[in-house]
Amino acid sequence: MNKTIQREAILSELRKMNTHPTADELYAVLRQKVPQISLGTVYRNLDDMARRGVIRKLELTGRQKRFDGEAEPHHHLRCRECDRVVNLRSRLLLKLDRIFTEILPRIECDGLYLEWAGQCPACRKLHDQKKEEEDHGREKTDREV
Repeated sequence: MNKTIQREAILSELRKMNTHPTADELYAVLRQKVPQISLGTVYRNLDDMARRGVIRKLELTGRQKRFDGEAEPHHHLRCRECDRVVNLRSRLLLKLDRIFTEILPRIECDGLYLEWAGQCPACRKLHDQKKEEEDHGREKTDREV
């Protein structure tokens, strides 16, 4: 892989971000540090690095592609509430990957991407806080009656 200043800047910024940015989001950050970089350069380099396995391209159903600077195996959860993408790390999920790796050739499939959807930790915490406040409000109302 050719090492250019722009490619190194793209990879460096992507690895600093844990938000799994789109190319456009990464470009907005990069423009502040490398003003001469173009959006096309960002797209080309991200696609090339994903193809080479340096980074991961997340093609979530019905969503703009996102990129992950961590290439080692792990899963992602897309939050149904805020649309945030967070890493899921689990030995059980890695076991599941090994099982699917054995199954894929048998069903003549050359790849698999599982998309997990649910509630991210931040939204879960917010939901729990709201529920706790509502429960506390109900207790107070019950005592007043």
